[in-house]
Amino acid sequence: MATASQLFSAFLLLLCFTVSESGYKKKEDSLGDKVSQLTEWNNKKSVIRLTGDKFRELVKTPPKNYSVIVMLTALQAKRQCSVCKQANEEYIIVANSWRYSQQFSNKLFFTMVDYDEGPEVFQSLKINTAPVFMHFPAKGKAKKGDTMDIHRVGFSAENVAKWVQERTDIQIRVFRPPNYSGTLALALLFSLIGGLLYLKRNNLEFLYNKTCWGIGALAVIFAMTSGQMWNHIRGPPLMHRNPQSGQMHYIHGSSQGQFIMETYIVMLLNTAVVVGFIIMNEAHNMKGDSRKKRILALVGLGCVAIFFSLLLSVFRSKYQGYPYSFLFK
Repeated sequence: MATASQLFSAFLLLLCFTVSESGYKKKEDSLGDKVSQLTEWNNKKSVIRLTGDKFRELVKTPPKNYSVIVMLTALQAKRQCSVCKQANEEYIIVANSWRYSQQFSNKLFFTMVDYDEGPEVFQSLKINTAPVFMHFPAKGKAKKGDTMDIHRVGFSAENVAKWVQERTDIQIRVFRPPNYSGTLALALLFSLIGGLLYLKRNNLEFLYNKTCWGIGALAVIFAMTSGQMWNHIRGPPLMHRNPQSGQMHYIHGSSQGQFIMETYIVMLLNTAVVVGFIIMNEAHNMKGDSRKKRILALVGLGCVAIFFSLLLSVFRSKYQGYPYSFLFK
């Protein structure tokens, strides 16, 4: 009887071992198939496009020993998402930099889900805007920091690579394709200046014109104070369309960010304020009819008051709770 009991126990242990080993092999085979599939696609394209089914199978469902960066976007023309196109260009630069780097491995994959190809993914993640960058770790669930805050840091390739390193400990050195437009533009500018100086070689009095130098200096000042350097470093979007209401936003609602269109608006407002001061100064120095001088001075004062108030309104919209205003609330 004891022998039969021992044999039965041994049989149960053998059965459990066989089942667990079989399950482990299936799990290992499943993981191998996933990595093999992703690697095969990655060899063709640096950014892997996923449908809803493939997202669930390769990103959400274990087993998994690789990290996945997913860009949730809407690139179809009917969606009219200009920001998505700009973000996609930067995202491809990061993915290409990783794909062709010496550190490239199957521990990290860059993927994309377009809203028109996987709307259920957006619904499951409770996302109603685009673009969104998310990191799905090899083990465990995604945390708060695994969603990139593009409103705060922008979505330039360098910032995306920095965020990826923070989440995965994988450093990606960004390699941008050569862009000769800046060099050509600079060469063209010097050519025009050189040609102008040659044509005017017998009359270079314009080089001593204070008005020309003043306009040039103001142009540089307006460009710098409006945030052009910030745009160059951060690479913000041109503007933003609310996906729910469809309303276009030209002013960023936070003091930590700005849109490119916002830069142009601030530049124009600053220009208008300066023009108002110039008009008042000209009115003061004008000789002749005092009535014309008074009208000109009032026009200049109106420009300063109106456009400075608009500039203050932009500031108030970005710094919530700012207590001061002028003409407009």
